[in-house]
Amino acid sequence: VLALFSLLSIAHGLADMGMPGWSCSPELMRKSKSVPKSVHSLRPADIQIVGAMGDSLTAANGAGAEHNDILAVAIQYRGLTFSVGGDMSLDEHISMANVLKKFNPDLFGYSIRTGSANVWETAKLNAGIPGAGAEDMLEQANDIVRRLKEHPEVDYMNQWKLIHIFTGCNDMCGWCRHAENTAENFRDNIRRAVQVLQKELPKTIVVLTGMVDISLLRMADADHKFCQKIHGSECGCEANPDVTDEMLRNESNLYMQREQELQDSGEFDTADDFTLIIQPFFEGITDICRNPDGTPNMDFFAPDCFHFGAYGHAIVGKNLWNNMMQPVGGKSVGNFTDTGNPLLCPEPSCPFIRTTKNSVNCEQYMTD
Repeated sequence: VLALFSLLSIAHGLADMGMPGWSCSPELMRKSKSVPKSVHSLRPADIQIVGAMGDSLTAANGAGAEHNDILAVAIQYRGLTFSVGGDMSLDEHISMANVLKKFNPDLFGYSIRTGSANVWETAKLNAGIPGAGAEDMLEQANDIVRRLKEHPEVDYMNQWKLIHIFTGCNDMCGWCRHAENTAENFRDNIRRAVQVLQKELPKTIVVLTGMVDISLLRMADADHKFCQKIHGSECGCEANPDVTDEMLRNESNLYMQREQELQDSGEFDTADDFTLIIQPFFEGITDICRNPDGTPNMDFFAPDCFHFGAYGHAIVGKNLWNNMMQPVGGKSVGNFTDTGNPLLCPEPSCPFIRTTKNSVNCEQYMTD
């Protein structure tokens, strides 16, 4: 494995991070010899279709914006999003989709370039919509189901699909003002969306990225008056002086815990060809991305100090992928200040995307 990261300037002149020449052993890169019947025997190369649900972070608002171009935060740079962004290659930009393309160059559904969710040519199966909250995930789930069923090149009954979900920032940003934004409602809104996917999409693994601690934004705000001002409109609870860091942290953690219940309940582990796995790398992160001198590394952020920049998406994408390769109960805490940790290959003893069941006993799923 080549664990060499590349910091480079992409076309729009911003810092980014790729992994030039990364690969795993041929045995770990290959597809299964026959199409897996079990989601717990799913190699990365078996994934044929990717899709995503979420908010402006999934739409990658501002990811390709110049540092001083606040208006460009309105642009949805979907091709750079940490989950299903497919611009460039893994050599130049880390995303879950760009890693999966190394295993399966024919991967379908990843987003490219810029545009809104309803522009198929660029969005593909990225259904994320800026401003969306957990209550909107049901509509997005139905949208993805519709797109898959209607597309002539998709055999949704027989092709293995990975649907990524990341939501909650907008819920938390309004939590202190809206009584309905409870952690329980947050969980139940996601549950209803996943139930639609479970009912309508066979051969699907749902990857849920857990909630991020909104209080971390205040560390980026500390020496940036402009960021403080703009967050007043973008994230009211984070900008509210009556809401303490501890209050934000505790509620964010409660959102994380309620998401974990969706996996732990077992309700999405009742069929061999469907499961939900939470990737909790945000849980436990206690600091933002920093420069060697300890100052905030603003390359992580878009110009509004809220959304991720291209570099931030790459760091988050690496942490997402690494969690996917780690067993349940053994997933690492993420690290925003990238220190050169390697991008992981599948484990030879369990060369699958890790699930609750293959994390307990993988041997029974080693079919070929």
